[in-house]
Amino acid sequence: MKVLMVFDQIQAGMGGKERAGAELPLGGKRGPIGAVPMLEPHLKKLDEEVIACLYCGDGYFKEHEEEVVKKMAAMAKKLRPDVVICGPAYNYKGFARMCALVAYEINKKTDIPAIAAMSEENVDTISKYKNSVNIVKMPKKGGTGLNESLYKICLLAKKVADKEDITELKKEICY
Repeated sequence: MKVLMVFDQIQAGMGGKERAGAELPLGGKRGPIGAVPMLEPHLKKLDEEVIACLYCGDGYFKEHEEEVVKKMAAMAKKLRPDVVICGPAYNYKGFARMCALVAYEINKKTDIPAIAAMSEENVDTISKYKNSVNIVKMPKKGGTGLNESLYKICLLAKKVADKEDITELKKEICY
């Protein structure tokens, strides 16, 4: 199964919070980058492989929100993954918003399923998008339960890509 990841500058490995305003524009790379190694044991277990990663800095996204969302959906369409995973966004508010908006747009404008993952600190984004995007619960950065939540992200990605019934799984792992 082919997976496309969506990251901010931190998860892409291109800078920390101090670079959020540094205007890292929308970009992409084939294959895994940044935070993918944390997910790889779970991806392999479920026969998933990251084919590419899209990324955008928080500051750039905030200034070019509509453009970035549309371009990421178009890039997903072009790359043709089986599923798109937006995040994990942890408790990063700007990144969580980007994850929800990009997943929403991909789900709306393509036949590719997209999911998001973030911690409960992103309450505004979660309350706005939880009924239109599958958002996996996860701890904030440095919180306990990270490994388990990373597995759940990959599990949900596989099930939505395989068009399985996720009703019960959503009740357990999503907001």
